[in-house]
Amino acid sequence: MGSAVTSDVSSRPGYGQLLRTPGALSFVLPGFAARQPFAMLTISIVLLVQHTSGSYGTAGLVAAAAGTAVALCAPVSGKLSDRYGQSRVLVPTVAIHASAVVALALLALAGAPVAALMAAALAAGATIPQIGPMVRARWAARLPADSPLLQKAAAFESVTDEFTFVIGPVFAAALCSGIHPAAGLLAEAVLTLAGGLFFAASRATAPPVLPAAERGKHPSALRVPGVLVLAVVFLGIGSVFGGMQVSLTAFSEEIGNPGVNGVLYGIFAAGNMLAGIAFGMVHWKVSPRRRLLVAYPLLVAATATLWTVHSAPLLGALGLVVGVCIAPALITGFTLVDQIVPAASRTEAYTWLTGAVAMGQALAASAAGRLTDAGGASLGFLVPLAGTGLAAVVLLALRSRLTPGAGASRSRIAAQGARLREPLAVD
Repeated sequence: MGSAVTSDVSSRPGYGQLLRTPGALSFVLPGFAARQPFAMLTISIVLLVQHTSGSYGTAGLVAAAAGTAVALCAPVSGKLSDRYGQSRVLVPTVAIHASAVVALALLALAGAPVAALMAAALAAGATIPQIGPMVRARWAARLPADSPLLQKAAAFESVTDEFTFVIGPVFAAALCSGIHPAAGLLAEAVLTLAGGLFFAASRATAPPVLPAAERGKHPSALRVPGVLVLAVVFLGIGSVFGGMQVSLTAFSEEIGNPGVNGVLYGIFAAGNMLAGIAFGMVHWKVSPRRRLLVAYPLLVAATATLWTVHSAPLLGALGLVVGVCIAPALITGFTLVDQIVPAASRTEAYTWLTGAVAMGQALAASAAGRLTDAGGASLGFLVPLAGTGLAAVVLLALRSRLTPGAGASRSRIAAQGARLREPLAVD
């Protein structure tokens, strides 16, 4: 094993080698299409419901219902995928999701009560397919535990997610404004159904499923001590996304140039993507745990001065720095999952993290909205600082739980954790 690792390291594998992994394109390409709806759902709901109700408050309430359902139900979807297989979970999920989204669009166009809209939104959010975590689980299943390509895979997925959150909302907004207010939601439903089914059809690259006799013994990913710590870390990252979206919108309105909002958020997202690409190209000799302990305080520091800025160019520059600081923390967090979580629970672990981002985003957007109403965009920019600051305290206090195998004796994953420790010692 050691010689293989040495050879891999000396060759400095890159994204090209990652994508040449046998079977990779069979899940990367449909996975990219199928994850677009995750970024399209919220803005499509807001634009349609605001058009039909005339109220941004109502639109935000319905969108929040969908976001909350995503955060609460994503781990359930991940756990079921680990137990029964991705395809068996994904096929009914995408069918129900597409039906719920179409129902939501029809209800909105018919002027249905808010309660009915929220019920449909809850169903849509609860069943949105967890394609990102499923793709990550497939990378982990295809690559050896000691492969340096795992770092590249984590970076590649982070960049893909960020690219999705750049083009998804733009695509949805263009459809809603250029074709019909419901076009964004309908396109989301079609992409979910088509992309999800194509992804589910690629069974050969899916992670192995637990034997039926083992399913009742299958432990939750939360039994791994470090997963809760990482969930808090990702909750803080979500607070940056949610706080920045609302506060940048408010800032743009305050300076009398609403159109600059898209530019400022684009700069922030570009920083995240570029840093993710660069971060994944480096062969790190420092362990992921140590990298996270350095990267996360840097993210806190980057958000610390946002609230003091009153100039669009300066805010754009600071937003770029914040975006650059997010990528290392995000990528390293997912890399740690590959190290500390048994293979049979990884999809669930990934969904806990993506769910934490969604929850952090929803909570931060709500808090930032209230603060901006009370005191302007400057107060709203305090939300990313508060969210990452509190998460950093938890991370530093419980950092020992991010050591591979930590706490295994206190849970039912002891035997599985022991199998992980030997290859991880190579790092």
